[in-house]
Amino acid sequence: MLALKIVDLGAPLQAVELPDPEPGHGEVVVGVRAAGICRSDVHYRSGHRPVPSLPLVPGHEVAGVVERVGPGVAAPAVGDRVAIHYLTSCGACEPCHRGREQFCVRGEMIGLDRAGGYAEQILVPAANALPIPDEVSWEAAAVMMCSTSTSFHALRRARLAVGESVAVFGAGGLGMSAVQLAFTLGAFDVYAVDINPAKLEAATRFGAIPVDATTVDPAEALLRMSGGGVDVALELVGSPEVMGQAVRSVGVGGRAIAVGITDGTFGLDPFRELVAREAEILGAADHTAEELRLLLEMARRGDLDLDAVVTRTVGLDVTEVEGALQELEGFGDEIRTVIRP
Repeated sequence: MLALKIVDLGAPLQAVELPDPEPGHGEVVVGVRAAGICRSDVHYRSGHRPVPSLPLVPGHEVAGVVERVGPGVAAPAVGDRVAIHYLTSCGACEPCHRGREQFCVRGEMIGLDRAGGYAEQILVPAANALPIPDEVSWEAAAVMMCSTSTSFHALRRARLAVGESVAVFGAGGLGMSAVQLAFTLGAFDVYAVDINPAKLEAATRFGAIPVDATTVDPAEALLRMSGGGVDVALELVGSPEVMGQAVRSVGVGGRAIAVGITDGTFGLDPFRELVAREAEILGAADHTAEELRLLLEMARRGDLDLDAVVTRTVGLDVTEVEGALQELEGFGDEIRTVIRP
């Protein structure tokens, strides 16, 4: 099968031919129909986030059709449409027992610890292959596995309540899902903060109030526009500076949620920014299988328009995919690019 690999950090992907995977006990082989290109993949390729070993087939937003099943697999069956939960877990450790399988002590991440979806086929545990409703497209199901689910988990961590206001810092793939989800979960006002006019325009089509961070201090603007600060601020960029802006934008009882990947730090005025507002800073990591099932049902019901988040598709072509990664690294206009092998 054809696959694209990260062979050297900081270097372009390489196209390689690999043996077709064979499923073992409890495993399935899925023919990839859609694989989202995520900013995390940019971090893996650059070495900004450590990669356990190279070479690596990246890709953790994956949807496809079951082609082969191993012994002991009752479901899914050959021919089923499935989306891949990218976090494998043991189900027996303390985090798993507490419903936090993303912290499983024996867990692995598909597309980081094991081969991902930048390929014609992918081998995964059968438990990680979730059925896709007929109403949901390949592309929507794929991006739901990371960009949408990560935003969903962050909003749940934020305890978003009906009638509250939300600021979304970063109107890319995660941000556009976050805008829709915030309204679906009951937010009244949702602000989208970005430096890209095309992305701000796209966010307004989903009902967001745009905040152009190239023309105003976004924290000051949000304090003014919201009448004292937003209830929830999501930092989806992975920038210490932006995280500081998110913290400063919340009002009394507000919650600032760190989601983006960064190895930097930001300054904090503990009394004015936390104590005097009784504000909170929380982290949100990945998602759970339960949240993926909820999102698939929300998409089936038409509560989410994720096809509109996918603004470009490319083939499983190393030049096309490399170009998409470079554009994403440079914060280009595309919201989400999906590989269609």
